[in-house]
Amino acid sequence: MADPSTYRPKQGSIPTRPGVYRFRDKDGRVVYVGKAKNLRARLSSYFQDVVNLHPRTATMVTTAASVEWTVVATEVEALQLEYSWIKEFDPRFNVKYRDDKSYPWLAVTLNEDYPRVMVGRGAKKKGVKYFGPYSHAWAIRETVDLLLRVFPMRSCSNGVFKRSSQIGRPCLLGYIDKCAAPCVGRIDAEEHRRIAEDFCDFMGGRTDAFVRRVEQEMYAASKAQEYERAARLRDDLGALNKALEKQAVVFGDGTDADVIALAEDPLEVAVQIFHVRSGRIRGQRGWVADRVEDLDTAGLVSEFLLQLYAGEEGDSIPREILVPAMPEDADTFEQLLSEARGSKVQVRVPKRGDKKALQKTVAQNAGQSLALHKTRRASDLTARNQALEEIQRALDLPAAPLRIECYDISNLQGTEVVASMVVFEDGLARKSEYRRFVIRSVEGQNDVASMHEVITRRFRRLLDERIERPEVAGGEVDADDSGPMLIDPETGKPRKFAYTPGLVVVDGGPPQVAAAQRALDELGIDDIPVCGLAKRLEEVWLPGEPDPVILPRTSEGLYLLQRIRDEAHRFAITHHRSRRSKSMVESLLDDVPGLGEVRRKTLIKHFGSLKKLRAASTEEIAQVPGIGPSTAAAIAEAVAPDGVARKTVSVNTATGEIQEG
Repeated sequence: MADPSTYRPKQGSIPTRPGVYRFRDKDGRVVYVGKAKNLRARLSSYFQDVVNLHPRTATMVTTAASVEWTVVATEVEALQLEYSWIKEFDPRFNVKYRDDKSYPWLAVTLNEDYPRVMVGRGAKKKGVKYFGPYSHAWAIRETVDLLLRVFPMRSCSNGVFKRSSQIGRPCLLGYIDKCAAPCVGRIDAEEHRRIAEDFCDFMGGRTDAFVRRVEQEMYAASKAQEYERAARLRDDLGALNKALEKQAVVFGDGTDADVIALAEDPLEVAVQIFHVRSGRIRGQRGWVADRVEDLDTAGLVSEFLLQLYAGEEGDSIPREILVPAMPEDADTFEQLLSEARGSKVQVRVPKRGDKKALQKTVAQNAGQSLALHKTRRASDLTARNQALEEIQRALDLPAAPLRIECYDISNLQGTEVVASMVVFEDGLARKSEYRRFVIRSVEGQNDVASMHEVITRRFRRLLDERIERPEVAGGEVDADDSGPMLIDPETGKPRKFAYTPGLVVVDGGPPQVAAAQRALDELGIDDIPVCGLAKRLEEVWLPGEPDPVILPRTSEGLYLLQRIRDEAHRFAITHHRSRRSKSMVESLLDDVPGLGEVRRKTLIKHFGSLKKLRAASTEEIAQVPGIGPSTAAAIAEAVAPDGVARKTVSVNTATGEIQEG
C-alpha cells in the first residue's frame, strides 16, 4: 500500500487550467480517471489526510503510485477526453453509472437500394434511420410484425433477398402479404422506397394521415362491395391502432426529450430513463448501480450525462434532457451535446406542467425498481447467509447474529426526542417486533444520553421478563423446561422484550457505542455484543476499540448493516414527524375557548394529523363527540394556515346550523 505523500506533485507544478488526470498503480495501470476545471485545486484534494477522504477515494490514492495530467483548452474538451480515457483504460475505481447492455434499436436501411427494416444493436451507421432505443428486442419485433401488414417492406437479410432473386420465388413473408416482394419484381425500387419512407413517417409520429387514409379506403371498398379488400383494410387499421397503443402520447407539441430520474440510498442508485420522441414514449431503460462515491444528486446526474451521451451523435441525443437536479457543469454539457447533435440541446429541471408530471412518473418507476432490487437481494437466502457469516467474522462473534436489533435517535433541536428499535431475524425485517420510545428524561439535543436511556429501558425489560419456569411437582426441574419464559401464559403471545438479540447495532460512532455498552454493563449483561455504524464513512465501531472495522463496499455484511440502520432511521423519523404534527395541533388548539384536554385529545385522535384537520370542514369537525358548532367554528379558525384567507363562519343559535361564507 503506497503512501500518497511519496508521489504527491509539488504544489506549484500543477497548472490551474482545465484538464484530465490519471492515477496509475505501481505496474503502470490506470486505476482512476477524472476531470477538473482547476487541476491544482482538484488534485490537491486527493493528498490531504487519508482519514478525511471517502473510503473508496482513500483506497484509490493508497493503491496508486503516480499521477499525471493533460491540460486542455476548454471544459468541453476535458469532458471528451475524460470519456475517451475511461472507455480506453476501463479504470477499476471509475464507477460505471450505466449498465453494460447494448439496447436494441429499430433501424431502416435507407442507404440501400431496397431499404430493410430490422432490429439493430451497437454502433450506428450512416444513412440508416433509427428509432428507439427500446427495452426489449421482442417489443420491437412485435410492433414491426403488426406494421408490415400496412407497410409491406423488406425485412429479410441480404442473403435471403439475393437467393430469392436468383430462384425467382419470394420468401414466406411475400406469400402472406407482409412483404411486397421487390426481390422478384412485384414492385420496383422506387415504389418500395416510398413504402419504407411511409413506414419511417409513421414511426416518426406522423400517424393521423395514415389512419385516415386506411379508414377512407376501407369505407370506399365496402361501398363498392369489395368486402374482402374492406376486411383486409379493417385488419390493417386494427394493426395500426394496436401499434399506436404501444406508444402512449404524452405531449402534443412533438417533444423530443429524455426524462431522467434517480432513486437513491446510501448504497445504490436506481436510474430510469423514458425516451420521448415526437411526443410519444418510444422506449424505457433502467438499471441499478453501486453508489461508491460521495456525490449528491447533482453530481450523480453529471456522471450519468457523461456516460450516457458522450460518444453519441445525431438523433441519439434528444433536443431536451430533463433531469432531477442541475449539474454544476450544465453549460459545458449543453455545448458538448449540441456539437454532437448538430443543433441546440437543453439540459433542465422541469418545474411545472406535463413534463414535471412525467418526471414524477419516471421517479416512481425508479423507486419501484430500487425497491424490487432490494427485495430480490434480501430474499436471496444465500446472500443473507453470507451477510450474517461476514458480520460474524468481522466482529469476531461466537455465532452468526440471527437476531439483530438496531437503535436510532431522532429529534428536532432537542425537542420531541424519540428513538426506534427495529429487528431483523435471519437477515429479514421482523416488523411485528419493532418498538418506539419517547425520551423525556434527557434535556436538549443529547443523542449519547438518549441512546443510554433507550438501551437501559429495553434491556431492563429483558431482565424483568426472564421469568424462570416453575418447578414441576416433587421439587424436580425438567432440564428441557428451564430458562426464560418467552410466551406470555395469559395471552399466549410472545413477550415483547423476552428475546435476546445476537447483536445490537446503534446508529452512530464511538460515543453512541460507548453509551450503549455502558448501559449493558450497568445492568450486568455481558453476553450481548454491540457495534455502531457511522454514516459518513460507513465504519463499524466496537466498544473500546480505537480503530473501526472496515468492511468492503461490496460486502453483503455491510449491505445488511446499512439496510438495518436505514430502516431504524426511517422508523424513528416517521414516529418523530407524527409526534411533531400532534404537538403542533395541540399548540394551535391551546387558545380555543371551551376546548379542554380531553376533547383536544379526542379531536387529535379522530383526525390523526394537522393536515387532515385543516382539510376538514366545520361540519366535519362538529361531528366529533363533544365538539359543538361554536367550538367547531373556533377550531377551524385556529388551525387555518397563516396567509390563507379564512372563511367567515356564523352559527345560528336557534337551530345550531353552521353557515360558512
